[in-house]
Amino acid sequence: MNTLSLPALHAFSRADAAALSDERLLEEQRAFAAARRLVDAGAAAVAAEIAARSDRSLGVAGLAQGRGARTPEALVAQLTGVSVRDARTLVTAGELVSTPAPGLEPLAAAVTSGDLSVEAALAVKAGLGDSDRVDPDARAGAAERLVREASGLTLEQLAARAREAGAALDVADVPRREEQLRERRFLTLTPLPDGMTRLSGLLDPESAAVIRTAVDAATAPQRGGPRFVDRTAAPEPHADDTRTVPQLLLDALVDLITVATHADTGRVLGSKRVGVRVHVSQRDLSTGTGFASIEGQTAPISIATAQRISCDAGLIPVLFDTDGRILNVGRTQRHHTARMRVGLAARDGGCTIPGCARPPDWCEAHHIDEWQRHGGDTSTDDGVLLCRHHHQLLHAKCWRIVRIGSQYWLDRGNGDRVPLQHRNPTATRVHPPPRQ
Repeated sequence: MNTLSLPALHAFSRADAAALSDERLLEEQRAFAAARRLVDAGAAAVAAEIAARSDRSLGVAGLAQGRGARTPEALVAQLTGVSVRDARTLVTAGELVSTPAPGLEPLAAAVTSGDLSVEAALAVKAGLGDSDRVDPDARAGAAERLVREASGLTLEQLAARAREAGAALDVADVPRREEQLRERRFLTLTPLPDGMTRLSGLLDPESAAVIRTAVDAATAPQRGGPRFVDRTAAPEPHADDTRTVPQLLLDALVDLITVATHADTGRVLGSKRVGVRVHVSQRDLSTGTGFASIEGQTAPISIATAQRISCDAGLIPVLFDTDGRILNVGRTQRHHTARMRVGLAARDGGCTIPGCARPPDWCEAHHIDEWQRHGGDTSTDDGVLLCRHHHQLLHAKCWRIVRIGSQYWLDRGNGDRVPLQHRNPTATRVHPPPRQ
């Protein structure tokens, strides 16, 4: 039975590191890295064996299901404390080491000996590809060369060289691999409990080039150190700009999108005029006290920010009077009906049925006094926002929405009345919700 040969390790603290000379410090870092490579190689081998003993064909007799785990990756995650995704990486790496594909034997040997990390081996494997048109000896030669180069490269640099080598080995496979990357592209915006929104995603190479080139052009003069006003000007530090580089990148992206929405003629955004709507009471705006809110966002903003935005032609201030009614919805919408929808969105914040979280853009305007049956007017006072589901449900059930003063209620016709929700914090501030 083989045993791991590891450098002498102990619980190592920052104080221990501080006591080392420069050369010894670097040596210690190399020792830990070598130990980690060996430990990860062993963990990958064990994970692959766990997966083999948990094969689906074994059913509940398999190792993973026999221990109460749904998959071998889930069992590995439980045993190691890593994520299921990292456990899957261990299993994949273990399979690479134990049964390498033709031409990838150099990677398996390098991982087993501790010369190559698990992550580096998988990056090289992905870069070289799995096309059966490539001669295994040619792939093995490329793998050996990459293993030799790996010690002086970062993981990203090694992966880039592996992709170049893979393209050279099979030029005909480049379009397929390009499409694979394109299919993985995505963007998500996730609201967080503290009012921030997390932006995450993946860019395929072409999309990344478009965005990175534009952002780099917008931020290059601001990236650290001296900043140049133009090519002939002397460098001048901007001590008053305390933004970090990541903050500069985000601000540049927001500016680019703002300019694009103003310039768009319907090609991307269709007929809808895009603008950020700020909801604020006339009283708070004039006195400079209180707070405002941005449509679609949950965190309040200061009156100073609302005043700044109200001066920006690209953003729309929405003013409320002391009864919670809309005073002004801006002038970016030409048609009256569109402007009324802006007002409804500002007041209601989305579907007004309690418990429904559909945003304004997913809603339809409902006449509380129907246009044909009751001769109702088209106005913000006699309209509410409902998502399609609740709009259809209301008509199917013959429910009514009634307005008493400035309050709106859902009347189910059996004596049961429920107050409608208005999720706009500014509207709630100037006019509290009704009590049941």
